[in-house]
Amino acid sequence: MSVRGGSVLTFLIAGVAAFMAALDTLVVTTALPTLREDLGASLESLEWTVNVYTLVYAVCLLAAAVVGDRFGRRRVFIIGVVLFTAASAAAGLAGSIGVLLAARTVQGVGASVIIPLALTLVVTAVPAERRGAAIAGFGGMIGLGIALGPWIGGAVIRYGDWQGIFWINVPLGILLLPAAARFLGESRGPYNRLDVRGTLLIMAGLFGLVFGLIRSTTLGWTDPQVFSPIVAGMVVLAGFALWERRAPNPVIPPHLVRSRGFALSNLVALLVQGGMLGAVFLLTQFLQNVLRYSPLDAGVRTLPWTMMPVLVAPLTGVFGERLGVRRLMVASTVLQGAALAWFALVISPAVSYSLLLPGMVVAGVGMGLFFALAARQTLDFVSKAEQGVASGVNNAMRQIGIVIGVAVLSGVFATAGGYGSAEAFVSGLHPALWAGTAILATAAFAALLVPARPAPAGPAAATVSLSTAAADH
Repeated sequence: MSVRGGSVLTFLIAGVAAFMAALDTLVVTTALPTLREDLGASLESLEWTVNVYTLVYAVCLLAAAVVGDRFGRRRVFIIGVVLFTAASAAAGLAGSIGVLLAARTVQGVGASVIIPLALTLVVTAVPAERRGAAIAGFGGMIGLGIALGPWIGGAVIRYGDWQGIFWINVPLGILLLPAAARFLGESRGPYNRLDVRGTLLIMAGLFGLVFGLIRSTTLGWTDPQVFSPIVAGMVVLAGFALWERRAPNPVIPPHLVRSRGFALSNLVALLVQGGMLGAVFLLTQFLQNVLRYSPLDAGVRTLPWTMMPVLVAPLTGVFGERLGVRRLMVASTVLQGAALAWFALVISPAVSYSLLLPGMVVAGVGMGLFFALAARQTLDFVSKAEQGVASGVNNAMRQIGIVIGVAVLSGVFATAGGYGSAEAFVSGLHPALWAGTAILATAAFAALLVPARPAPAGPAAATVSLSTAAADH
Protein backbone atom coordinates (compact mmCIF):
# COMPACT_ATOMS: atom_id res chain seq x y z
CA MET A 1 0.00 0.00 0.00
CA SER A 2 1.28 3.46 -0.87
CA VAL A 3 1.91 6.07 1.80
CA ARG A 4 -0.84 8.22 0.33
CA GLY A 5 -3.33 5.33 0.26
CA GLY A 6 -2.47 4.44 3.84
CA SER A 7 -2.95 8.00 5.04
CA VAL A 8 -6.36 8.25 3.33
CA LEU A 9 -7.52 5.01 4.97
CA THR A 10 -6.19 6.19 8.32
CA PHE A 11 -8.10 9.45 7.96
CA LEU A 12 -11.33 7.64 7.06
CA ILE A 13 -11.08 5.13 9.91
CA ALA A 14 -10.09 7.72 12.52
CA GLY A 15 -12.56 10.32 11.22
CA VAL A 16 -15.56 7.99 11.27
CA ALA A 17 -14.66 6.78 14.77
CA ALA A 18 -14.31 10.36 16.02
CA PHE A 19 -17.61 11.37 14.38
CA MET A 20 -19.33 8.44 16.09
CA ALA A 21 -17.96 9.38 19.51
CA ALA A 22 -18.70 13.10 19.07
CA LEU A 23 -22.23 12.35 17.91
CA ASP A 24 -23.11 10.73 21.24
CA THR A 25 -22.22 13.90 23.17
CA LEU A 26 -25.68 15.38 22.45
CA VAL A 27 -27.61 12.73 20.49
CA VAL A 28 -29.49 11.61 23.60
CA THR A 29 -30.89 15.06 24.44
CA THR A 30 -33.91 14.75 22.14
CA ALA A 31 -34.80 11.34 23.59
CA LEU A 32 -35.13 12.51 27.20
CA PRO A 33 -38.96 12.86 27.26
CA THR A 34 -39.34 9.38 25.72
CA LEU A 35 -36.84 7.90 28.17
CA ARG A 36 -38.78 9.37 31.06
CA GLU A 37 -41.95 7.62 29.92
CA ASP A 38 -40.41 4.27 28.96
CA LEU A 39 -38.03 3.85 31.90
CA GLY A 40 -39.92 5.81 34.56
CA ALA A 41 -36.81 7.89 35.22
CA SER A 42 -36.63 10.99 37.40
CA LEU A 43 -35.62 14.34 35.94
CA GLU A 44 -32.21 14.17 37.64
CA SER A 45 -31.59 10.67 36.27
CA LEU A 46 -32.43 11.91 32.80
CA GLU A 47 -29.94 14.74 33.14
CA TRP A 48 -27.25 12.25 34.09
CA THR A 49 -27.78 10.23 30.90
CA VAL A 50 -26.22 13.28 29.22
CA ASN A 51 -23.90 14.40 32.00
CA VAL A 52 -22.28 11.07 32.90
CA TYR A 53 -20.99 10.76 29.32
CA THR A 54 -19.59 14.29 29.47
CA LEU A 55 -18.08 13.73 32.91
CA VAL A 56 -16.26 10.48 32.12
CA TYR A 57 -15.25 11.72 28.68
CA ALA A 58 -13.64 14.88 30.08
CA VAL A 59 -11.93 13.14 33.01
CA CYS A 60 -10.39 10.28 31.02
CA LEU A 61 -9.29 12.14 27.86
CA LEU A 62 -5.77 13.00 28.93
CA ALA A 63 -5.17 9.69 30.70
CA ALA A 64 -6.25 7.82 27.56
CA ALA A 65 -3.83 9.82 25.42
CA VAL A 66 -1.01 9.08 27.85
CA VAL A 67 -1.81 5.34 27.93
CA GLY A 68 -1.88 5.31 24.13
CA ASP A 69 1.53 6.99 23.99
CA ARG A 70 2.96 4.38 26.35
CA PHE A 71 1.40 1.15 25.07
CA GLY A 72 0.71 1.85 21.41
CA ARG A 73 -1.83 4.24 19.93
CA ARG A 74 -3.38 1.79 17.49
CA ARG A 75 -3.73 -0.90 20.15
CA VAL A 76 -5.39 1.42 22.67
CA PHE A 77 -7.55 3.04 19.95
CA ILE A 78 -8.94 -0.39 19.02
CA ILE A 79 -9.72 -1.07 22.69
CA GLY A 80 -11.59 2.26 22.78
CA VAL A 81 -13.69 1.30 19.73
CA VAL A 82 -14.50 -2.07 21.34
CA LEU A 83 -15.60 -0.38 24.57
CA PHE A 84 -17.70 2.22 22.78
CA THR A 85 -19.40 -0.31 20.49
CA ALA A 86 -20.17 -2.78 23.29
CA ALA A 87 -21.47 0.01 25.53
CA SER A 88 -23.69 1.30 22.70
CA ALA A 89 -25.25 -2.14 22.36
CA ALA A 90 -25.75 -2.34 26.12
CA ALA A 91 -27.44 1.09 26.10
CA GLY A 92 -29.74 -0.05 23.29
CA LEU A 93 -30.72 -3.12 25.35
CA ALA A 94 -31.13 -1.20 28.63
CA GLY A 95 -34.39 -1.90 30.44
CA SER A 96 -33.77 0.43 33.36
CA ILE A 97 -32.24 3.84 33.92
CA GLY A 98 -29.47 2.29 36.04
CA VAL A 99 -28.31 0.02 33.21
CA LEU A 100 -28.49 2.93 30.76
CA LEU A 101 -26.34 5.12 33.02
CA ALA A 102 -23.76 2.33 33.40
CA ALA A 103 -23.63 1.89 29.61
CA ARG A 104 -23.27 5.64 29.07
CA THR A 105 -20.36 5.64 31.53
CA VAL A 106 -18.50 3.00 29.52
CA GLN A 107 -19.36 4.89 26.32
CA GLY A 108 -17.65 7.93 27.82
CA VAL A 109 -14.51 5.91 28.52
CA GLY A 110 -14.48 4.63 24.96
CA ALA A 111 -14.97 8.12 23.51
CA SER A 112 -12.16 9.52 25.65
CA VAL A 113 -9.84 6.95 24.07
CA ILE A 114 -11.07 7.31 20.49
CA ILE A 115 -10.93 11.06 19.90
CA PRO A 116 -7.40 12.07 21.04
CA LEU A 117 -5.78 8.91 19.66
CA ALA A 118 -7.65 9.17 16.36
CA LEU A 119 -6.22 12.65 15.82
CA THR A 120 -2.70 11.50 16.68
CA LEU A 121 -2.99 8.52 14.32
CA VAL A 122 -4.03 10.88 11.50
CA VAL A 123 -1.20 13.34 12.19
CA THR A 124 1.33 10.49 12.30
CA ALA A 125 0.15 8.92 9.03
CA VAL A 126 -0.29 12.02 6.87
CA PRO A 127 2.70 13.57 5.05
CA ALA A 128 3.78 16.95 6.37
CA GLU A 129 2.56 18.87 3.30
CA ARG A 130 -1.02 17.59 3.77
CA ARG A 131 -1.12 17.61 7.56
CA GLY A 132 -2.93 20.94 7.83
CA ALA A 133 -5.74 19.82 5.55
CA ALA A 134 -6.03 16.48 7.36
CA ILE A 135 -6.30 18.11 10.79
CA ALA A 136 -8.87 20.56 9.41
CA GLY A 137 -10.96 17.74 7.99
CA PHE A 138 -10.69 15.73 11.20
CA GLY A 139 -11.81 18.73 13.26
CA GLY A 140 -14.73 19.19 10.90
CA MET A 141 -15.80 15.57 11.50
CA ILE A 142 -15.87 16.10 15.26
CA GLY A 143 -17.71 19.40 14.94
CA LEU A 144 -20.25 17.83 12.60
CA GLY A 145 -20.85 14.97 15.03
CA ILE A 146 -21.54 17.36 17.91
CA ALA A 147 -23.72 19.64 15.78
CA LEU A 148 -25.81 16.87 14.17
CA GLY A 149 -26.36 14.94 17.41
CA PRO A 150 -29.69 16.56 18.38
CA TRP A 151 -30.99 16.45 14.80
CA ILE A 152 -30.13 12.78 14.27
CA GLY A 153 -31.59 11.95 17.68
CA GLY A 154 -34.79 13.79 16.79
CA ALA A 155 -35.08 11.93 13.49
CA VAL A 156 -34.55 8.53 15.14
CA ILE A 157 -37.14 9.30 17.83
CA ARG A 158 -39.73 10.45 15.29
CA TYR A 159 -39.39 7.42 13.03
CA GLY A 160 -38.33 4.72 15.47
CA ASP A 161 -37.59 3.90 19.14
CA TRP A 162 -35.13 5.64 21.46
CA GLN A 163 -32.93 2.54 21.43
CA GLY A 164 -32.06 3.37 17.82
CA ILE A 165 -29.88 6.33 18.84
CA PHE A 166 -27.47 3.83 20.38
CA TRP A 167 -27.83 0.97 17.90
CA ILE A 168 -26.64 3.17 15.02
CA ASN A 169 -23.15 3.00 16.54
CA VAL A 170 -22.93 -0.78 16.57
CA PRO A 171 -22.57 -1.54 12.84
CA LEU A 172 -20.11 1.36 12.51
CA GLY A 173 -18.00 -0.01 15.33
CA ILE A 174 -18.09 -3.56 13.92
CA LEU A 175 -16.87 -2.27 10.54
CA LEU A 176 -14.17 -0.10 12.09
CA LEU A 177 -12.51 -2.84 14.15
CA PRO A 178 -11.08 -5.04 11.37
CA ALA A 179 -10.24 -1.95 9.30
CA ALA A 180 -8.30 -0.42 12.20
CA ALA A 181 -6.43 -3.66 12.88
CA ARG A 182 -5.51 -4.02 9.19
CA PHE A 183 -4.71 -0.51 8.03
CA LEU A 184 -3.67 1.66 10.98
CA GLY A 185 0.03 2.04 11.72
CA GLU A 186 1.35 1.66 15.26
CA SER A 187 3.20 4.47 17.05
CA ARG A 188 4.17 5.45 20.57
CA GLY A 189 5.08 8.57 22.51
CA PRO A 190 8.48 9.61 23.86
CA TYR A 191 8.44 7.82 27.22
CA ASN A 192 8.42 4.12 28.00
CA ARG A 193 6.94 4.27 31.51
CA LEU A 194 3.53 5.43 32.71
CA ASP A 195 3.36 8.07 35.45
CA VAL A 196 0.68 6.27 37.49
CA ARG A 197 0.60 8.81 40.32
CA GLY A 198 0.33 11.78 37.97
CA THR A 199 -2.36 10.06 35.88
CA LEU A 200 -4.47 9.28 38.97
CA LEU A 201 -4.02 12.81 40.32
CA ILE A 202 -5.17 14.53 37.15
CA MET A 203 -8.14 12.17 36.77
CA ALA A 204 -9.23 12.77 40.36
CA GLY A 205 -8.78 16.53 40.07
CA LEU A 206 -10.72 16.76 36.81
CA PHE A 207 -13.46 14.56 38.24
CA GLY A 208 -14.04 16.91 41.18
CA LEU A 209 -13.96 20.01 38.98
CA VAL A 210 -16.26 18.69 36.25
CA PHE A 211 -18.66 16.97 38.68
CA GLY A 212 -19.15 20.21 40.60
CA LEU A 213 -19.68 22.23 37.43
CA ILE A 214 -22.28 19.77 36.13
CA ARG A 215 -24.19 19.87 39.46
CA SER A 216 -24.19 23.68 39.45
CA THR A 217 -26.77 23.79 36.66
CA THR A 218 -29.43 22.30 38.95
CA LEU A 219 -28.25 23.15 42.49
CA GLY A 220 -26.68 26.60 42.12
CA TRP A 221 -23.14 27.70 42.93
CA THR A 222 -23.58 27.98 46.70
CA ASP A 223 -24.68 24.39 47.31
CA PRO A 224 -22.05 22.26 49.13
CA GLN A 225 -22.47 19.55 46.49
CA VAL A 226 -21.19 22.09 43.97
CA PHE A 227 -18.43 24.11 45.57
CA SER A 228 -16.99 21.25 47.67
CA PRO A 229 -16.01 19.01 44.73
CA ILE A 230 -14.83 22.04 42.73
CA VAL A 231 -12.52 23.17 45.53
CA ALA A 232 -11.32 19.62 46.14
CA GLY A 233 -10.65 19.17 42.43
CA MET A 234 -8.63 22.38 42.27
CA VAL A 235 -6.56 21.32 45.30
CA VAL A 236 -5.83 17.92 43.73
CA LEU A 237 -4.91 19.59 40.41
CA ALA A 238 -2.51 21.86 42.30
CA GLY A 239 -0.95 18.73 43.79
CA PHE A 240 -0.71 17.29 40.29
CA ALA A 241 1.15 20.41 39.11
CA LEU A 242 3.64 20.10 41.98
CA TRP A 243 4.20 16.42 41.31
CA GLU A 244 4.77 16.99 37.57
CA ARG A 245 7.77 19.23 38.32
CA ARG A 246 9.74 16.28 39.67
CA ALA A 247 8.08 13.29 37.98
CA PRO A 248 10.58 11.28 35.87
CA ASN A 249 7.92 10.62 33.19
CA PRO A 250 5.43 13.50 33.49
CA VAL A 251 1.90 13.18 32.12
CA ILE A 252 2.23 16.70 30.65
CA PRO A 253 5.84 17.70 29.93
CA PRO A 254 6.47 20.94 31.88
CA HIS A 255 7.97 22.73 28.87
CA LEU A 256 4.59 22.46 27.11
CA VAL A 257 2.85 24.34 29.91
CA ARG A 258 5.53 27.05 29.72
CA SER A 259 5.01 27.45 25.97
CA ARG A 260 2.96 30.62 25.35
CA GLY A 261 1.62 29.30 22.06
CA PHE A 262 0.53 25.96 23.56
CA ALA A 263 -1.03 27.52 26.67
CA LEU A 264 -2.90 30.28 24.82
CA SER A 265 -4.13 27.92 22.10
CA ASN A 266 -5.72 25.72 24.75
CA LEU A 267 -7.18 28.74 26.55
CA VAL A 268 -8.80 29.87 23.29
CA ALA A 269 -10.22 26.37 22.79
CA LEU A 270 -11.72 26.36 26.29
CA LEU A 271 -13.29 29.81 25.91
CA VAL A 272 -14.74 29.20 22.45
CA GLN A 273 -16.26 25.86 23.40
CA GLY A 274 -17.68 27.36 26.58
CA GLY A 275 -19.12 30.53 25.06
CA MET A 276 -20.61 29.05 21.92
CA LEU A 277 -21.83 25.63 23.07
CA GLY A 278 -23.14 27.10 26.32
CA ALA A 279 -25.27 29.36 24.11
CA VAL A 280 -26.24 26.46 21.83
CA PHE A 281 -27.52 24.59 24.89
CA LEU A 282 -30.01 27.41 25.53
CA LEU A 283 -30.80 28.28 21.91
CA THR A 284 -31.86 24.73 21.04
CA GLN A 285 -34.27 24.87 23.96
CA PHE A 286 -35.53 28.27 22.74
CA LEU A 287 -36.51 26.76 19.39
CA GLN A 288 -38.55 24.05 21.12
CA ASN A 289 -39.85 25.73 24.30
CA VAL A 290 -40.60 29.20 22.91
CA LEU A 291 -41.06 28.82 19.14
CA ARG A 292 -42.71 25.40 19.65
CA TYR A 293 -40.79 23.42 17.06
CA SER A 294 -40.60 19.65 17.50
CA PRO A 295 -37.12 18.21 18.12
CA LEU A 296 -36.82 17.13 14.48
CA ASP A 297 -38.20 20.42 13.14
CA ALA A 298 -35.82 22.37 15.36
CA GLY A 299 -32.94 20.24 14.08
CA VAL A 300 -33.89 20.89 10.47
CA ARG A 301 -34.00 24.65 11.09
CA THR A 302 -30.52 24.61 12.58
CA LEU A 303 -29.04 22.88 9.51
CA PRO A 304 -27.82 26.21 8.02
CA TRP A 305 -25.79 26.49 11.24
CA THR A 306 -24.68 22.89 11.70
CA MET A 307 -23.85 22.22 8.06
CA MET A 308 -21.63 25.26 7.56
CA PRO A 309 -18.62 23.50 9.15
CA VAL A 310 -18.91 20.84 6.43
CA LEU A 311 -18.49 23.53 3.78
CA VAL A 312 -15.88 25.57 5.62
CA ALA A 313 -13.57 22.88 7.03
CA PRO A 314 -12.18 21.63 3.68
CA LEU A 315 -11.18 25.20 2.76
CA THR A 316 -9.26 25.91 5.94
CA GLY A 317 -6.42 23.56 5.00
CA VAL A 318 -5.65 25.83 2.02
CA PHE A 319 -6.38 29.21 3.59
CA GLY A 320 -4.59 28.24 6.80
CA GLU A 321 -1.35 28.08 4.85
CA ARG A 322 -1.97 31.30 2.90
CA LEU A 323 -3.43 33.52 5.62
CA GLY A 324 -2.00 31.91 8.75
CA VAL A 325 -3.80 29.82 11.35
CA ARG A 326 -3.76 32.63 13.93
CA ARG A 327 -5.63 35.05 11.66
CA LEU A 328 -8.31 32.49 10.91
CA MET A 329 -8.69 31.59 14.60
CA VAL A 330 -9.16 35.27 15.44
CA ALA A 331 -11.75 35.50 12.65
CA SER A 332 -13.46 32.41 14.07
CA THR A 333 -13.87 33.93 17.52
CA VAL A 334 -15.05 37.27 16.13
CA LEU A 335 -17.65 35.64 13.88
CA GLN A 336 -19.04 33.49 16.67
CA GLY A 337 -19.17 36.42 19.08
CA ALA A 338 -20.93 38.56 16.46
CA ALA A 339 -23.49 35.81 15.90
CA LEU A 340 -24.33 35.60 19.60
CA ALA A 341 -24.62 39.39 19.77
CA TRP A 342 -27.03 39.26 16.80
CA PHE A 343 -29.16 36.64 18.53
CA ALA A 344 -29.24 38.74 21.70
CA LEU A 345 -30.44 41.76 19.70
CA VAL A 346 -33.21 40.10 17.70
CA ILE A 347 -34.56 37.27 19.85
CA SER A 348 -38.07 37.70 21.24
CA PRO A 349 -40.98 35.31 21.95
CA ALA A 350 -42.32 36.02 18.43
CA VAL A 351 -39.07 36.32 16.46
CA SER A 352 -39.25 35.04 12.89
CA TYR A 353 -36.93 32.31 11.66
CA SER A 354 -35.67 34.62 8.88
CA LEU A 355 -34.20 36.94 11.51
CA LEU A 356 -32.35 34.07 13.19
CA LEU A 357 -30.96 32.71 9.91
CA PRO A 358 -28.13 35.28 9.38
CA GLY A 359 -26.78 34.60 12.87
CA MET A 360 -26.90 30.85 12.28
CA VAL A 361 -24.89 31.12 9.05
CA VAL A 362 -22.27 33.42 10.60
CA ALA A 363 -21.99 31.22 13.69
CA GLY A 364 -21.64 28.15 11.46
CA VAL A 365 -18.78 29.70 9.49
CA GLY A 366 -17.02 30.64 12.74
CA MET A 367 -17.54 27.18 14.22
CA GLY A 368 -16.26 25.58 11.00
CA LEU A 369 -13.03 27.56 11.23
CA PHE A 370 -12.65 26.71 14.90
CA PHE A 371 -13.36 22.98 14.62
CA ALA A 372 -10.94 22.70 11.72
CA LEU A 373 -8.07 24.75 13.17
CA ALA A 374 -8.15 24.50 16.98
CA ALA A 375 -6.30 21.19 17.17
CA ARG A 376 -3.91 22.18 14.38
CA GLN A 377 -2.90 25.37 16.17
CA THR A 378 -2.17 23.48 19.38
CA LEU A 379 -0.15 20.78 17.62
CA ASP A 380 1.92 23.44 15.86
CA PHE A 381 3.64 24.14 19.19
CA VAL A 382 4.71 20.59 20.07
CA SER A 383 7.08 18.02 18.66
CA LYS A 384 5.74 15.10 16.66
CA ALA A 385 6.42 12.72 19.54
CA GLU A 386 4.31 14.83 21.92
CA GLN A 387 1.25 15.12 19.69
CA GLY A 388 -0.65 12.41 21.58
CA VAL A 389 -0.38 14.23 24.90
CA ALA A 390 -1.06 17.59 23.24
CA SER A 391 -4.19 16.20 21.58
CA GLY A 392 -5.41 14.87 24.93
CA VAL A 393 -4.83 18.23 26.63
CA ASN A 394 -6.61 20.13 23.84
CA ASN A 395 -9.62 17.82 23.84
CA ALA A 396 -9.83 17.87 27.64
CA MET A 397 -9.76 21.68 27.67
CA ARG A 398 -12.48 21.83 25.02
CA GLN A 399 -14.68 19.37 26.89
CA ILE A 400 -14.21 21.20 30.19
CA GLY A 401 -15.01 24.40 28.31
CA ILE A 402 -18.40 22.96 27.34
CA VAL A 403 -19.16 22.07 30.95
CA ILE A 404 -18.08 25.51 32.20
CA GLY A 405 -20.00 27.29 29.44
CA VAL A 406 -23.24 25.40 30.07
CA ALA A 407 -22.90 25.97 33.83
CA VAL A 408 -22.12 29.70 33.61
CA LEU A 409 -24.65 30.60 30.92
CA SER A 410 -27.35 28.46 32.56
CA GLY A 411 -26.65 30.24 35.84
CA VAL A 412 -27.05 33.64 34.17
CA PHE A 413 -30.23 32.41 32.49
CA ALA A 414 -31.71 31.13 35.77
CA THR A 415 -30.91 34.38 37.60
CA ALA A 416 -32.75 36.59 35.08
CA GLY A 417 -35.46 34.27 33.77
CA GLY A 418 -36.73 30.72 33.70
CA TYR A 419 -38.98 28.15 32.06
CA GLY A 420 -42.31 29.47 33.37
CA SER A 421 -43.32 31.20 30.13
CA ALA A 422 -41.97 32.28 26.77
CA GLU A 423 -41.37 35.78 28.13
CA ALA A 424 -39.51 34.42 31.17
CA PHE A 425 -37.34 32.24 28.95
CA VAL A 426 -36.40 35.17 26.71
CA SER A 427 -35.71 37.35 29.76
CA GLY A 428 -33.10 34.85 30.88
CA LEU A 429 -31.78 34.13 27.40
CA HIS A 430 -30.83 37.75 26.62
CA PRO A 431 -28.22 38.21 29.39
CA ALA A 432 -26.95 34.65 28.85
CA LEU A 433 -26.27 35.43 25.19
CA TRP A 434 -24.45 38.65 26.12
CA ALA A 435 -22.38 36.63 28.61
CA GLY A 436 -21.49 34.21 25.81
CA THR A 437 -20.56 37.17 23.61
CA ALA A 438 -18.22 38.45 26.33
CA ILE A 439 -16.57 35.03 26.64
CA LEU A 440 -15.94 34.93 22.90
CA ALA A 441 -14.58 38.48 22.93
CA THR A 442 -12.09 37.30 25.58
CA ALA A 443 -11.24 34.34 23.34
CA ALA A 444 -10.59 36.73 20.43
CA PHE A 445 -8.17 38.74 22.57
CA ALA A 446 -6.37 35.56 23.66
CA ALA A 447 -6.20 34.40 20.02
CA LEU A 448 -4.47 37.65 19.07
CA LEU A 449 -1.75 36.89 21.62
CA VAL A 450 -0.93 33.45 20.22
CA PRO A 451 2.44 33.60 18.42
CA ALA A 452 2.04 33.81 14.66
CA ARG A 453 4.75 31.22 14.13
CA PRO A 454 5.39 28.16 16.29
CA ALA A 455 8.22 28.26 18.78
CA PRO A 456 10.95 25.63 18.36
CA ALA A 457 9.81 22.13 19.25
CA GLY A 458 10.28 20.89 22.80
CA PRO A 459 13.32 18.99 23.96
CA ALA A 460 11.68 15.64 23.45
CA ALA A 461 11.84 16.17 19.70
CA ALA A 462 15.58 15.54 19.47
CA THR A 463 15.71 12.64 21.88
CA VAL A 464 12.91 10.58 20.41
CA SER A 465 13.02 11.38 16.71
CA LEU A 466 14.72 8.11 15.76
CA SER A 467 12.55 5.93 18.00
CA THR A 468 9.40 7.64 16.78
CA ALA A 469 10.38 7.15 13.16
CA ALA A 470 11.00 3.49 13.85
CA ALA A 471 7.64 3.14 15.59
CA ASP A 472 5.89 4.83 12.67
CA HIS A 473 7.26 2.28 10.24
